Amino acid sequence: MIDFSILFEDGEALVIDKPAGLPLDPPRAGGDSLENHLDALRFGFQREPQPVHRLDQDTSGCLLLARNPKALKRFSAAFEAREVEKVYLGIVAGEVQGESGTIELALSKISSAEKGWRMIPARKGKPAVTHWKVLSRKPGMTLVEFRPETGRTHQIRIHALAGLGHALVGDPIYGDGKLAWRTMLHASELVVKREGKPPIDAYSPMPLDFAAFAFELPIAEQPETEA
Repeated sequence: MIDFSILFEDGEALVIDKPAGLPLDPPRAGGDSLENHLDALRFGFQREPQPVHRLDQDTSGCLLLARNPKALKRFSAAFEAREVEKVYLGIVAGEVQGESGTIELALSKISSAEKGWRMIPARKGKPAVTHWKVLSRKPGMTLVEFRPETGRTHQIRIHALAGLGHALVGDPIYGDGKLAWRTMLHASELVVKREGKPPIDAYSPMPLDFAAFAFELPIAEQPETEA
């Protein structure tokens, strides 16, 4: 059993700190997934909590679970309406030009026998918008804060490659998969506003594998790290 860190909890919502490497759905080849742990995450509630949105298997950090069907419907609508604040940290495998900006590249899914499926920028694809800001630089690498407005599959990963000119470190699909055991993307903050209730507000500390890259950050940008 994974001992999940609970980042936020009340009667209708649970935000867990999803570890990198854990898929949400059972892999075809078998193995562990979040689905195997939902019963343990009931914490006395009648129903198993259900994921409201998706994080890739490699992506760590804030994952919102709804504790009842009404909450699931409401939270899902908030994501669909772009009313959710999401902040990600990503390590880009190259030196990004500029300090901040917005990437607007529509995305479409393609598939081939050799490479399997992936996302590509396509004029007739689904709209995708990502705001970005450089947090720190090292030779050949950049730590970037991403704030996606939309939630397309692989959005930040393909926007990093097509919009910033470099894939994320460790990305085996859009990059060379080198320098890290996983795609270096972390969901660090999540805020969901609610009518008549305080917002769901969760923060996930920088994982140790991110901290190991030893980026220098200004004092104001110094994140907490996992113990």
